[in-house]
Amino acid sequence: MSDEGNNRELPPGEGEECKGLTYADAGVDIEAGKKAVELIKEQARSTFSEAVLSELGGFWALFDASFREYRNPVLVSSVDGVGTKVKLAQMMGKHDTIGIDLVAMCVDDIVCCGAKPLFMLDYLCMGKVVPELVAEIVGGIARGCRKAGCALIGGETAEHPGVMKEEDYDLSGFAVGVVDKDEIIDGSSISPGDAIVGLGSNGLHANGYSLARKVFFELNDFNLDDRLRGLSKPLGEELLTPTEIYAPGILKTLQNVKIKGIAHITGGGIIDNLPRILPNNVDAIIDIGTWPNRSIFQVIQSMGDIDQVEMYKTFNMGIGMVVVVDVQDLRRTMEILSNSLYRPYHIGKVESGTGGIVLTC
Repeated sequence: MSDEGNNRELPPGEGEECKGLTYADAGVDIEAGKKAVELIKEQARSTFSEAVLSELGGFWALFDASFREYRNPVLVSSVDGVGTKVKLAQMMGKHDTIGIDLVAMCVDDIVCCGAKPLFMLDYLCMGKVVPELVAEIVGGIARGCRKAGCALIGGETAEHPGVMKEEDYDLSGFAVGVVDKDEIIDGSSISPGDAIVGLGSNGLHANGYSLARKVFFELNDFNLDDRLRGLSKPLGEELLTPTEIYAPGILKTLQNVKIKGIAHITGGGIIDNLPRILPNNVDAIIDIGTWPNRSIFQVIQSMGDIDQVEMYKTFNMGIGMVVVVDVQDLRRTMEILSNSLYRPYHIGKVESGTGGIVLTC
C-alpha cells in the first residue's frame, strides 16, 4: 500500500505526549490502586507471623507449610462474603467494621472441623477505587485477622466502571487453616445424651440483611439514625454491629475438651445449619428459652409480621455458634468459653432420631 493510501497515524515520537484514550478515561485509575496498596500495607503487615514469607504487592503470597507441630496436617479452606450487609455500610458511610464480618464468615467456617486459621486473602471490587476507602475496609479485615490469629497475606482490589456504581463495592475472602487428620471434627461421634452449647451472637452478624432492609426501609420508612423501642443504639449502628469471631475460643476449648461437633450459625439459621453436623440416627432438641432473644430479632419479627419458623431459618436468633460435647464435659466447656469472654448457654441435648432438629419452648 502506498504512503498516500495509508491514513494510520504513527505513534508519538520521543518526547511527545500521548493524547489518545487512556485507561483512566475508561474509568480505571491505576494510580489510585497503587496508592490504596501503599495505605493498606502496614495494616496487613500487623497480622503477619513468622510463617509469612512474602511481602505485599507481589504476584503471589507465600506461607511456610512446615507445620512441625502437626503429625498429619490437613489444609482446610473456606471462601465467603458478607452478603448485602455491605449495603448498610455504604448507607451509613462507615466501612471500618465490614472487614471484621468477612474474617468471621471465613475463619469460623473452617474452625468447625477443628482447624486453626492460618491466613486469609481478600477480594474487594469497587465501582471506583478510593484509596482512603480501601484502607478503611482493609483495616477492618486486619483487625479481624488479628483477633482470629491469622495473617492477611494478600488480596486484590478491582475497579469495575460500567458494571458497578462508583459508590458501590463488594467484598469476599478466602481463608486457609490446618488440622491434624486424626483430630478432624465432623460430628460423626455425636450420640444421644450429649449436651448442646450455644454461643451468643452480636446481632444479625452477616446474614438476613435483605429481609431486614425490606422490613425497616421498605415496609417501614425508618431512617438509620432512628431509635426504635427496645434497641439500645440507633438502628443503623445496631444493624452494622460487627460479627463475633469465635475461632480463638473454640481452639482454646479444644485444648481441654473433646468437642464432638461444631456448627457455624449463618444463613439458614439453627434450623438449616445444625443438622449439617448431625449423624442420621440422632436429633438435636433445642430449647429456645434458654438464651436471651436479642431485641433486634423481636423488632424485625414484629414489624415484618414474620412467622417464627421463618425467623429461625433466616437469622441466627442470638446464637452464632453451636458446639456439641459429652454431658460430662458441659461444665468445663461453659467455663472455658466464659473465661474467653464469650456468652455460652446450655441450649439443648441430643436424642435418638433421624438427623433433624426440634425447637421447643
